Amino acid sequence: MRPLKQHKGIVAPMDRANVDTDLIIPKQFLKSIKRTGFGPNLFDAARYLDEGQPDQDCSERPLNPDFVLNQPRYKNASVLLARRNFGCGSSREHAPWALDDYGFRVIIAPSFADIFYNNCFKNGLLPIVLDEQVVDQLFGECEASEGYELAVDLENKSVVTPSGESFSFEVDDFRRHCLLNGLDDIGVTLENAELIKQYEDARRQSAPWLFH
Repeated sequence: MRPLKQHKGIVAPMDRANVDTDLIIPKQFLKSIKRTGFGPNLFDAARYLDEGQPDQDCSERPLNPDFVLNQPRYKNASVLLARRNFGCGSSREHAPWALDDYGFRVIIAPSFADIFYNNCFKNGLLPIVLDEQVVDQLFGECEASEGYELAVDLENKSVVTPSGESFSFEVDDFRRHCLLNGLDDIGVTLENAELIKQYEDARRQSAPWLFH
C-alpha cells in the first residue's frame, strides 16, 4: 500500500449528500477482486450516458457533460470534496478501490458511513471529517476558483487552503501510523514477522506432529 504523509491536489466537488457505494461503483463491476482497473467505472451511472459493463472499453462511451469529473477544470483531481454520509449503502471494498484507481488520495466530508470509512484506511485513502460549515466554505472556494487545490498534511493533521487558512482534523493514531507507513492489514502483521517466526520455530519443537 502506498504511504501518504503529505498530499496537495486539485479538488473535485461532489455536491450531494448520501452518496452510496452503488453510485461509487455499481454492482455489475463487483465480479472482479483484483483491486485494480475500476477507475474508468468510478461513478459509472452518473459519469456516462449509457450503462457500463465489466471489461468494457470506456474510451468511446458517451460522457455526461454535467457530471463533475467530466468537466475539464477538474481533470486530474486527487482530492474529492463531498457532503455528509459519503459511502453509505453496502460494504463493498470495491468503492475505495475505484476511488484510488481513478487517482483520488483524499476525501473530505462532514461525515462518512462507518464501513466505508474503515475500508478507506485499509486501501491507502485518507477520509477527513471536517465541520459542515468548513465544508460549505471549501465548496464555495472550489467553485469560485478554477484549479483550486488543497494541501493535506497527515503528520500534522491539517488541511490548508490556497490562501493559507488551515483546518485541523482528527484521525485515530493507529490508522494514521498505517497510512504514514503504507501498511495494510498484511503489512501490520509483517511488522511482527520475526516474532511470528520465533513462535512457529518453538511450536515445531514442542508439537512437531502439527507440522506434518
